[in-house]
Amino acid sequence: MTKRVLIAEEIAARGLEQLRSAGFEVDVQTGLSAEALLTAVRGAHALVIRSATQVTAEVLTAGSELVVVGRAGIGLDNVDVAEATRRGVMVVNAPQSNVLSAAEHTMALLLAQARNVPQAHADLTAGRWNRSKWEGVELYGKAIGIVGLGRIGVLVAQRCLAFGMTLLAFDPYVSEDRARQLGVRLVPSIEALVAESDFVTIHAVKTPETVGLINAAVLSHAKPGLRIINVGRGGIIDEAALADAVRDGKVGGAGIDVFAKEPTTESPLFALESVVVTPHLGASTVEAQDKAGITIAEQVELALRGDFVPFAVNVAASEASGTVRPFLALAERLGRLFTGLAGGAPETLEITYEGALADYDCRVLTLSILRGALAPVVEEPVTFVNAPQIAEQRGMAVREVKSSSARDYVNLISVRGDASGRPTHVAGTLYGKHDAPRIVGLDDHIVDVPPSSHMLVVRNSDVPGMIGTVGTILGRAGVNIADMDVGRSPQGEAAMMAISTSEAVPQATVDEIRASHGVIDAKAIELV
Repeated sequence: MTKRVLIAEEIAARGLEQLRSAGFEVDVQTGLSAEALLTAVRGAHALVIRSATQVTAEVLTAGSELVVVGRAGIGLDNVDVAEATRRGVMVVNAPQSNVLSAAEHTMALLLAQARNVPQAHADLTAGRWNRSKWEGVELYGKAIGIVGLGRIGVLVAQRCLAFGMTLLAFDPYVSEDRARQLGVRLVPSIEALVAESDFVTIHAVKTPETVGLINAAVLSHAKPGLRIINVGRGGIIDEAALADAVRDGKVGGAGIDVFAKEPTTESPLFALESVVVTPHLGASTVEAQDKAGITIAEQVELALRGDFVPFAVNVAASEASGTVRPFLALAERLGRLFTGLAGGAPETLEITYEGALADYDCRVLTLSILRGALAPVVEEPVTFVNAPQIAEQRGMAVREVKSSSARDYVNLISVRGDASGRPTHVAGTLYGKHDAPRIVGLDDHIVDVPPSSHMLVVRNSDVPGMIGTVGTILGRAGVNIADMDVGRSPQGEAAMMAISTSEAVPQATVDEIRASHGVIDAKAIELV
């Protein structure tokens, strides 16, 4: 079935074309009301939005087939991420798409505030020549306070440094060493920042803690003539309190691009001559929109194909290093192989990462193993988002172990666990310069076979003729053996066959093998 992507707000044409080229049905319905969105989202597998569309619990309920919600931009305050996570819906954004544009717009408003550019323009075009009225100030030597030293905050700091400004910042999550590297002095509170700064610029994430961060109480500490810039998120500044502070002369002016409610054409700030406003233009450049559209198309495509998504915000592990990422497909197949070999969902799962791999964050590999282990035994799709929740709901105990020693391998992933009282073990690694996946352990038997879509595992007595017996039965059934290895137990017994086949082994053939003399058990396992 072709997967449908609902585009609820405009994104760059290159992003739309990329989704179409990937084989998805691209359904563009922009300007939808809240009610119309509930109808449009039904049956959609992906929903792409920007900042105007509200993705509420009601929308997520209506979009019962949603796999992913993609925000073509940075902020996610219009998405109920907690509800999406509960439902197993991945939420992705494009965090690097508009950082340059937002930083440059911050500088535009900063300069407009310092030199009264919009006011002077309006005055002159109205027929008035008032040079003295619009006298400005230099940025050189002034102190700028940066609220939030994230990607955009750092870019603004670098640009302000080029103007010869003194850099201050309030960000409780940034270390002194990092701030020192940027030439920034950290201050302990928002009150201290506004008291020392000539300009303050907002680049904090909007959270319940930061809503109303700049309020009347904070502004009472402001350095006389302070000018405030906000190209971050609306609602972080109390607009009414800022308007009062400007009218009272406590604050010299403001440059505001974002508002608590958008779109808006009313604000107490609009009537103030020393306030410059723009309608959320921080990301409104050709380049930023192009990058956002392409990035979100890439993320949506990865999500719909079930691959790892780098910019997923509600996945327990949102990053995979270059060392870890090649193991993702192997990890999921190990999970499927484990459940197939165990004959059911595990009750306990111990995942061990050995060798150089153990030095890295392997949480995303654990998620991949969970996806593989759970997919054959649950009806709902298992994703990177809901895999931990499904495991918890089923009472599955998951433990991650790391060891710098991998014995005979550079890297090794081992999965051990218990399913219905039966201990099970699988292990795998990547081999050679092309990172070819190999299954190297099954129930503590040493094997060496590439994983395939169709596998057959046979436990047998260590007696002559077993390979011929199994091969003959598969040949009669028309099943081609693509690869095979005889696994030896720790005692040296050749008591297991790991076979990759070109097609699925029919159950009747499995039953015939299982009934053969010397065969203890046989299982056909699908790793697709």
